[in-house]
Amino acid sequence: MNRKIGLVTAGILLALSGAALGQSPGFAQGGEEVKPIFEHALPNVEGKRMVAVLVTYAPGGKSHAHHHAPSAFIYAHVLSGAVRSQVGDEPAKVYKAGEGFYEEPGSHHRVSENASDQEPASLLAVFVVDAKDNPLTTPDPK
Repeated sequence: MNRKIGLVTAGILLALSGAALGQSPGFAQGGEEVKPIFEHALPNVEGKRMVAVLVTYAPGGKSHAHHHAPSAFIYAHVLSGAVRSQVGDEPAKVYKAGEGFYEEPGSHHRVSENASDQEPASLLAVFVVDAKDNPLTTPDPK
């Protein structure tokens, strides 16, 4: 996809689909920014939709431990920098730009953070989820 067209599309979809995540874009206290960039019903899988979000971490930024919607299968692809992730009881692992990981429905995302204190990092997370399953992300109680 042409980068310029992709950025315009991302901006339009951000305006249309922010409510799907149950959170607004912008850097949170942990140093992350989440921007919805795509949402569409899957025409060949009744009751399912695909949602893509861009997660950007400031240097040293992180997400709070969280769960996703119970039906969500997620593939995350690191676009820039390096991201440390721990899903369930698996050991934490650092993924560099060009690498990816997935989360099964019902997984607990214990660690999701920038592996660098000096450079930003970003990833694209693609959800396949039940059409009415919201919010997509719920932070763990503190």
